[in-house]
Amino acid sequence: MTDALATGRDGAVTNWAGNITFSARELHRPASPSALRALVAGSRQVRVLGSGHSFNRIADVDGGAADTALLSLAALEPSIDVDTAARTVRVSGGVRYAELARHVASHCLALPNMASLPHISVAGSVATGTHGSGNGNQSLAEIVRAVELVTADGETHVLNRGDDGFDGAVVSLGALGVVLALTLDLEPDYTMSQHVFGELPLADLDFDAVTSAAYSVSLFTDWRGPRFNQVWLKRRGAAAVDFPWAAPVSEPRHPVPGMPAVNCTEQLGVPGPWHERLPHFRAEFTPSSGAELQSEYLLPREHALAALHALDTLRDQVAPVLQVCEVRTVAADTQWLSPAHGRDTVAFHFTWVPDATVVLPVVALVEERLAPFAPRPHWGKVFGADPAELGARYPHAADFAELAQRMDPQGKFRNAFVRSFVHPFLPPTTRLHRTR
Repeated sequence: MTDALATGRDGAVTNWAGNITFSARELHRPASPSALRALVAGSRQVRVLGSGHSFNRIADVDGGAADTALLSLAALEPSIDVDTAARTVRVSGGVRYAELARHVASHCLALPNMASLPHISVAGSVATGTHGSGNGNQSLAEIVRAVELVTADGETHVLNRGDDGFDGAVVSLGALGVVLALTLDLEPDYTMSQHVFGELPLADLDFDAVTSAAYSVSLFTDWRGPRFNQVWLKRRGAAAVDFPWAAPVSEPRHPVPGMPAVNCTEQLGVPGPWHERLPHFRAEFTPSSGAELQSEYLLPREHALAALHALDTLRDQVAPVLQVCEVRTVAADTQWLSPAHGRDTVAFHFTWVPDATVVLPVVALVEERLAPFAPRPHWGKVFGADPAELGARYPHAADFAELAQRMDPQGKFRNAFVRSFVHPFLPPTTRLHRTR
């Protein structure tokens, strides 16, 4: 699979969407674990780029000094080791979900869920709290049972589920070290069918019933009216779906109105392997350009209807700069910095037009309208929430700050983005010392 990171005409490295140009003078691609360890040990600051599908500076280094290192793990030999007896898989840090899913399926095992895009890296996805959809499905980080980190001294540190600090080590924002490998829980193989339904009115919406109608449910709207344009249901097995609120479509659809459905996974109820239905998009159609910006806000599921009606009041502002909005549910998890930590969640995902000048004012309006519901933005998307205010929405923010300080006392893996969140929760003397 190709590296989604782009290089501009002047040699600068940008993310997939092209809205971020990274500060580093070069992108390091160590070809072996020993080269990776040496680079980490010899650098003052280290940040890792996954597949480049973040939309803010979470992965950037502070400036382009020679002793800062922006890393990609794409040149490391990929490793995917399945233990069929234990139903686990150890996957190296640079592997994408599409590669992982195919390999796991070849052993008649499965992941319980996937994100809508299979081209993103496993390590980068779990580090930012990425999720799929489904009332009973937790974030992708929750099936991680072990994390292997290259820490600031170049040594390997392993944290297993149940260890002190483990709940802060998976969704870690890259602040603890470079993820060399993850071990994930698996389950028996299963088939899945995907059904798409047409227009669903917002009026009299029984949100809980709709999101309970299948294993995974996604609702799409362009916010040009008080309704959802499409509802995507993913059901385990091949049974028909009972969905009395909308009519089934007669031909495949793309989530974005007007886009061809050829890149989407099989629909119309045709059963197939789980990894060819759980994502919205086919693995073999790697996105070649990112003509979009993205934001996402996760809030308690109990506020879903109130939040939907609050957003409906912004239709005139949102619709002109929106490609599509996807609404999903996520089950509560235990990861300290997961946006779904401790609460069953509804997620509002916005795919915007690729123009920050018109999008950012609307993002501010969306955040203002959702503020009463204590939203937590996706760590890798575009948002403007105040870091201290955001930290107050995470009960274990101080625990994570302490863990980051304990594992990386010199702050080698903390950039401006991470420090803005971590430092307000450190003791003042420590905070002042580290920011000199």
